[in-house]
Amino acid sequence: MKSKILNILRSSDTYVSGEEISKLLGISRAAIWKHINQLKKEGYQIDSLTKNGYKLISSPDILSFDEISPFLKTKFIGHDILYFESIDSTNTFAKSISQNCKDGLVIIAEEQTKGRGRLGRTWVSPKRKGIWMSIILHPNLPPTEAHKLTIITASSIYNTLCKFNVDIKIKWPNDILINGKKVCGILTEMNAELNHINSLVIGIGINVNTEVEDFNEELTKIATSLRIETGKFIDRKKLTAEILNNFEDFYIDYLSTKDIRPYLEIVRKNSALINKYVEIIKPNEKYIAKVVDIDDDGQLVIDNDGKIEKLLSGEVSLHNMYNGK
Repeated sequence: MKSKILNILRSSDTYVSGEEISKLLGISRAAIWKHINQLKKEGYQIDSLTKNGYKLISSPDILSFDEISPFLKTKFIGHDILYFESIDSTNTFAKSISQNCKDGLVIIAEEQTKGRGRLGRTWVSPKRKGIWMSIILHPNLPPTEAHKLTIITASSIYNTLCKFNVDIKIKWPNDILINGKKVCGILTEMNAELNHINSLVIGIGINVNTEVEDFNEELTKIATSLRIETGKFIDRKKLTAEILNNFEDFYIDYLSTKDIRPYLEIVRKNSALINKYVEIIKPNEKYIAKVVDIDDDGQLVIDNDGKIEKLLSGEVSLHNMYNGK
């Protein structure tokens, strides 16, 4: 009911009387007053005048369903959103409910206290500064195809961020960089049987309005944000919706065609790694190799002293990038 009242106020440029809202929704004016007060507590600025009614003055910078939904164009992703002011990790929570929820459910938090990246790394997630969300999916795919959804996610985020006219690159397999620094990370986790994915969680963390002072000294060398790079405050609500819109378009197309090539082409053309010498980090060894391509299955193709190898996973360090040996 609170959302319906908010939509009525959004649709009007002037005051809407309590009597009119009461007739539209079939609830008492006392109930309307109660919901209006709750909206005010959530940060909505609503003016009220005797005999005139209520008028929405401004909305808070939050990523609730009420704030994102006006910009959503999806068929199912994001139609249900679980919103948290604070959570340990959206991916951790998403995994705990992933097998018993709707396809396309999105978990969004304003803050993560234990945000996670790949290989158990910590992801700094300051309150109301970024987009910290996880998408729960139930794709009819074998587990061997799961890594391709990371490619689809990376390419859809790249296409979304292109509008900011900054130097964006994709670092295989799951990072988006601006001017060589990490602005976005993707963490894909699944629950699967031998031949079937039961559920898949795609975690997305984007530094949107994060300031330099939000990073520690070490992170300032490797991380950045859209605000730092553009000098502008970014509307997180619109950006979140655009990412979900673009991701769903790519995801539905891939499920229909099983053709990953259009998205691989985006990754290849905008790769931060191809034709670079990088450090390859495996559990028991480290070595320098040249990245020569990303193959049609999404594997990284490297030249290790003349020996061509393919990697489906593993750490590739850009902090020790070389133009030559």
